[in-house]
Amino acid sequence: MNRGILLVNLGTPASTDVADVRAYLADFLTDPFVIDLPWPLRQLLVRGVILPLRPRRSAEAYRQIWNAAGPGTGSPLLHYSLRLLDALRARLPHTPCELAMRYGEPGLDRGIAALVQRGVRELTVIPLYPQHADSTRETTIRAVRERLPDDVRLVVHPPFFDDPAYLDVQAAVIQRHLPSRWDHLLFSYHGLPERHLTRADPTGGHCLRTPECCETPSPAHATCYRHQVRATSRALAVRLDLASDRWSESYQSRLGRLPWLSPYTDEVLRALPGRGVKHLVVACPAFVADNLETLEEIGMTGREHFLAAGGETFTLIPCLNDDPQWVDVLAGWQPAVQADQTEAARSDTAR
Repeated sequence: MNRGILLVNLGTPASTDVADVRAYLADFLTDPFVIDLPWPLRQLLVRGVILPLRPRRSAEAYRQIWNAAGPGTGSPLLHYSLRLLDALRARLPHTPCELAMRYGEPGLDRGIAALVQRGVRELTVIPLYPQHADSTRETTIRAVRERLPDDVRLVVHPPFFDDPAYLDVQAAVIQRHLPSRWDHLLFSYHGLPERHLTRADPTGGHCLRTPECCETPSPAHATCYRHQVRATSRALAVRLDLASDRWSESYQSRLGRLPWLSPYTDEVLRALPGRGVKHLVVACPAFVADNLETLEEIGMTGREHFLAAGGETFTLIPCLNDDPQWVDVLAGWQPAVQADQTEAARSDTAR
């Protein structure tokens, strides 16, 4: 059977023009897996409240990081994702590989069509998100299923938050970029509304029900973002030989007034200098490619918050991007031998 690989990342505007940013945000925010309100309320919120104001602010933020990888490179997320694709193709010259974005270009339709035209009849999709969340992995899997021809078998690579090879390369990148002097390592993850966890809980009664839910064994952990975040942080702390008081984790990028996973990164950055942390390192293990949230939200705005609160030095660890060891990890996942049964069961039940 002719196998192929589809790498999928979240997406990026086509440019920093307000119109392009508005189109991207409209596509992203109207996804029911991202804002899980009934359709009329979601449309009212996005088109009536968010889109009239947010695109201009977001466009300015994108302008701050556009071409961050070098002159003419454009979106860092797209640039590094394409470089990763090129490196993977070089490692797997006999396996058709494509890249798609869940939102924006290159789109899923284009990536799937290119693989099918090359005769692929077993497609391994690798959502480039280490931890499971419905707003990243599940929406990607559903969208691929909807577009895939009936005669093509779908294999979904599982979340890789606890994959030893991924953790080894993530720890190696952090170690490589640690400055000579630092006090504390903060793992900052993309935030989620708390109700996204309870909605994804297959037991209906585990997630967020007790303070120890993430440490209490449960089938819910297969789709629990917070449990998987904590597992990633602990595994990296072990690999980096960190004492418990030299690292912590937080969540960034909250939107709206609903309760989100906490502690919030912006508040932590302002508080750390008062706790004696003057030389801070921040890593973002929810992302495999640098993007607006790592480079602008943490590397620029977050840095300002920390230094203004009394911090002295701030180091942002780059994402894996196209690191050769990361390419080796991806290449080692092929050929996948079976679909992730948890993902398949959840998707088939929900269809």
